[in-house]
Amino acid sequence: MLGARGAALARGLRGLTHSWRRDSRALALVRAAGVCRAGHGQPPAGPEPRRRRLSLSAAAVVDSAPRPLQPYLRLMRLDKPVGTWLLYLPCTWSIGFAAEPGCFPDWYMLTLFGTGAVLMRGAGCTINDMWDRDYDKKVIRTANRPIAAGDISIFRSFLFLGGQLTLALGVLLCLNYYSIALGAASLLLVITYPLMKRITYWPQLALGLTFNWGALLGWSAVKGSCDPSVCLPLYFSGIMWTLIYDTIYAHQDKRDDALIGLKSTALRFHENTKRWLSGFGVAMLGALSLVGVNSGQTAPYYAALAAVGTHLAHQIYTLDIHRPEDCWDKFTSNRTLGLIVLLGIVLGNLWKEKKTDEVKKSIDSRIEN
Repeated sequence: MLGARGAALARGLRGLTHSWRRDSRALALVRAAGVCRAGHGQPPAGPEPRRRRLSLSAAAVVDSAPRPLQPYLRLMRLDKPVGTWLLYLPCTWSIGFAAEPGCFPDWYMLTLFGTGAVLMRGAGCTINDMWDRDYDKKVIRTANRPIAAGDISIFRSFLFLGGQLTLALGVLLCLNYYSIALGAASLLLVITYPLMKRITYWPQLALGLTFNWGALLGWSAVKGSCDPSVCLPLYFSGIMWTLIYDTIYAHQDKRDDALIGLKSTALRFHENTKRWLSGFGVAMLGALSLVGVNSGQTAPYYAALAAVGTHLAHQIYTLDIHRPEDCWDKFTSNRTLGLIVLLGIVLGNLWKEKKTDEVKKSIDSRIEN
């Protein structure tokens, strides 16, 4: 009897052991599944550390920079490069118009002006934030700017500004004497345009005069001096373009600006904004057409202008001035518009060579006959 009881006890222990092992395996599978769902070996209920995804966007590059350097990069707006593009593109237009028929724009000049655009846009933003630090604190969109947020002191921002202007001067000294004098003349605009929003409802006009100086400088850097028949209407077209995109930009902050006493074309135009923008668009296209006539441009250029007109019409017609998100999207789309103009200039200039070759072949064939 004792033997039978011992055998039964042994069988019971073996059954209990097998049951414990099955439960352990099931628990392990459940934990493994939880780990896979939570990621990185952390249980799903706890906080999950996430790996930083690889990104080549400007904001991601700034975020991956050493932490002490990040406030200075943000002060230059390197995390928001669309402003640099809008400063750079009129330079590229001018350089493209100055190229010899059938040739691409001067790559050295494009690179030089690209470097200068990054530095001067950064310097302009630094000056703007130094002037506006007290106003920026009162506007939701700008309250986290480095100077307004206290990440950079006024003294350090002043030193940083000096470094940017010194490097920009080095770029300017690579140009001819005429262009050096012309470029130096723009410094007064760079310093004073941030103050215009305190004085006039047209600070966007002051920005246009500043941002499109490259329309004069690019041509002179290639040719040695300015051709008024090309440079002046090109400069005017750039100013009209700036009035379009910066008025759209200003609609993001119009409520805060009105409360703190700052002025802008957004506040000046109110509900008539689209009419004003349409007028600026017509003036821009008219000036660009005049530039094309005076520089002997060809069919691809005018096809690009038709595309630009379509882009502007869509941009203005679909604009919702009461939605800051839409204003930002429309504002950033102007980089595409500027690139379309540049593409038209380059292709139109290359087309000149094609037409010249055809004329030469026609003349040669006539001579042979």
